[in-house]
Amino acid sequence: MAKVYATGKRKAAIAKVWLESGKGEMTINGKTLDEWLGGRETLKMKVNLPLNATKQLEAVNIKATTLGGGIAAQADALKHGITKALVAYEPSFRSILKPMGLLTRDARVVERKKYGRRKARRSPQFSKR
Repeated sequence: MAKVYATGKRKAAIAKVWLESGKGEMTINGKTLDEWLGGRETLKMKVNLPLNATKQLEAVNIKATTLGGGIAAQADALKHGITKALVAYEPSFRSILKPMGLLTRDARVVERKKYGRRKARRSPQFSKR
């Protein structure tokens, strides 16, 4: 099958994912998953979740680039991109991934700071006298 492209997003992070059939190699920003995430095992499990659910961990090669945000947001964006790429690769995977909530983009972003406030909602300390 040909290469499949998908974009995953989370907060300010974007992941561009190319998926093709292969031996299970994963390259993110020119590094392996272990090099890219280091010792963060929970983030590695999060990234591999859609591949484990569809049993494609050893069947597809993934090449991805991530940009923006922090490492955790990039990992979530990568998970979203891999999920969308798997559905484009094999439409029958949708019935597995949709109930797990993996196709839904996590729309939560940082609330903007308002004037007259110290943060988004934190008001200055009140002084009675």
